[in-house]
Amino acid sequence: MKNIINFEDWEKLDLVVGEILEVEEIEGADKLYKLVIDLGEEKRIVCAGIKQHYSKEDLEGKKIVLIANLASRKLRGVESQGMVLAACNKGKVRLVEPDKDIEVGSRVS
Repeated sequence: MKNIINFEDWEKLDLVVGEILEVEEIEGADKLYKLVIDLGEEKRIVCAGIKQHYSKEDLEGKKIVLIANLASRKLRGVESQGMVLAACNKGKVRLVEPDKDIEVGSRVS
C-alpha cells in the first residue's frame, strides 16, 4: 500500500465525469493520444498513454473519470490539462468509467 492520506487530502481532488469528443495522434508518440474531453462547462486537452490498449474508435464518445485539478504538464509538445483515470494490472489497462449514464461534469466522490 502506498502512503496513507488523510480525508483533507482526498477533498483536494476534483474528480469529474467527462466525455471524450476527439482522439488525435501525437507525432512521434507510440503510447500517447491527445484527447479533447467535454467536462460540461468547458473542454480540456488531455494526453493519455493508452494508445496500445484502445483504438480511436473505442474512445470517441466514451465517458471517463478525470482528475480535473491536476497541474498542467507538457507531453510531446502538447499541454495536458488533467489525467484520465485507469486501472492497470499485469499489462492490462482499463479506463475508469461510470457504470450507468450520467451527465458530463458530474462530480465523483
